[in-house]
Amino acid sequence: MNEPAGKPDGAVGEQEVLALLAELDRDLIGLAPVKRRIRDVAALLVVDSARRAQALPVAAPGLHMCFTGNPGTGKTTVALKMASILHRLGYVRKGHLVAVTRDDLVGQYIGHTAPKTREVLKRAMGGVLFIDEAYYLYRPENERDYGQEAIEILLQVMENQREDLVVILAGYKDRMARFFECNPGFSSRIAHHIDFPDYSPEELEKIAELMLERMGYRLDDGAHTAFAQYLQARMKQPNFANARSVRNALDRARLRHASRLFGGIAGADRETLSTISAADILASRVLQAAQSEGATSNE
Repeated sequence: MNEPAGKPDGAVGEQEVLALLAELDRDLIGLAPVKRRIRDVAALLVVDSARRAQALPVAAPGLHMCFTGNPGTGKTTVALKMASILHRLGYVRKGHLVAVTRDDLVGQYIGHTAPKTREVLKRAMGGVLFIDEAYYLYRPENERDYGQEAIEILLQVMENQREDLVVILAGYKDRMARFFECNPGFSSRIAHHIDFPDYSPEELEKIAELMLERMGYRLDDGAHTAFAQYLQARMKQPNFANARSVRNALDRARLRHASRLFGGIAGADRETLSTISAADILASRVLQAAQSEGATSNE
């Protein structure tokens, strides 16, 4: 690892990183174990910077990571913050995040994969490469699959150019475990494995409030109750995606709110224009289906 540039005083880096960690804590509801691990990694890098300034020996840190968890648990957001932390401490030159999936790396015919993969790596150099659903790179059931070529190129760069690129693999925990079993080269290069837990219903309600606040909306008392009911029903359904599903639900509620006001907007005040009512939530097909099932079970 090259010596981080522009950080002669470890204390300077510490204050910047503490500010970023505070921002992460403010922007993301819950995720306490994730925040602790990110803080631990940041603390190690800050201490290394201070040790270097005092001419103490510093071991080259392993910075490649694996984020596991269900969709909508904040993995991409935390990766963005991690890129900023690494940049502030001089471990990456630019601090940008390049987020990709298999389709961005793997070609569909011979000779197509290597240029695609190298182009992505070129864009990511000096920052963080975030590979979502990384296990799709490996498809042993298809002997004509070109994912293995992308894997070999990634492994080479992760080893030989780790002073200029940090790679974060992401995906479901069980699938990533199988991926590492089949690709020990990746496992040996990943220093930090961080698991992202699902959000609780209470945390999801807080996330909804934060999202609405940023958009200039609020839930009235009836809408709060209705949204809690919505979450209970939606979390029991397939393909629930935590904060992502919350955002989608709020987008649909805003559409129903707009449709309800349409035709009388000229007389609407600020409160009316920014308040989601219970009717905007209760009209959800998720709640209507749940109510129909409840009625059926009581017959």
